[in-house]
Amino acid sequence: MAEPEVRIGGTDPGDEGDVEMQGGDDGAEVSEVAETGAGQDGTTGAAADEEEKPAQRVTFVDYLKSPMISLLIGTGTSQTQLSAHKALLTRSPFFSEKLASSNSRVDLADEDLDAISCFLEYLYTGEYFPHKLPSGNLEHDPETPKIDDSGAQLLKHAKVYTLAGKLGMPSLKSLSHSKIHLITSTALAELAYARYVYSHTSRADLTIRKPVASFWGQRSHVLRHETEGSFRD
Repeated sequence: MAEPEVRIGGTDPGDEGDVEMQGGDDGAEVSEVAETGAGQDGTTGAAADEEEKPAQRVTFVDYLKSPMISLLIGTGTSQTQLSAHKALLTRSPFFSEKLASSNSRVDLADEDLDAISCFLEYLYTGEYFPHKLPSGNLEHDPETPKIDDSGAQLLKHAKVYTLAGKLGMPSLKSLSHSKIHLITSTALAELAYARYVYSHTSRADLTIRKPVASFWGQRSHVLRHETEGSFRD
């Protein structure tokens, strides 16, 4: 896509209507303010420096000193309780709102346990298993097959992606999306993944939907043959 042409006034003698940088009264006023060392509100240079001091750095120890919050994932006999430090959880706008009061527990009845655990691992370490290697590949998990033939590996990262969107964690969302494209999978796995994506994301989310549509559009005949009767299930 070609970039729109941008011209600055004075380049073309005929373009008198272009915006130009002009000197004059405004420039003199700026010079006067700079010489007096005070802004229009009367703030002196020393006071301005005081106001612009950076916020104190929060260390990892500070995070660990914060209260522990209980997270209840699932319901009934399958419910699992996890714990995490409040200062880390509130990096997420979702949890920041939930914990604005004195709550020490958050119910996550409809969330996926594995996706929540990946989110917590990311909060504490900046990554989640399987990690991306410097080579650009994912580290090998001896408990999973090299080729995803069920969709489990694709869905793992897809669920982290949708959870990250709900929790307001764009960096985690981007990381999980990048991992999806590093999975070697079969047509059946791709079908399970496509069904999840189109049932759990909005139509406006082209980041994850567009690659799925493109993949199936380019290989539709082959994929339909490989998945046999799965389209009727």
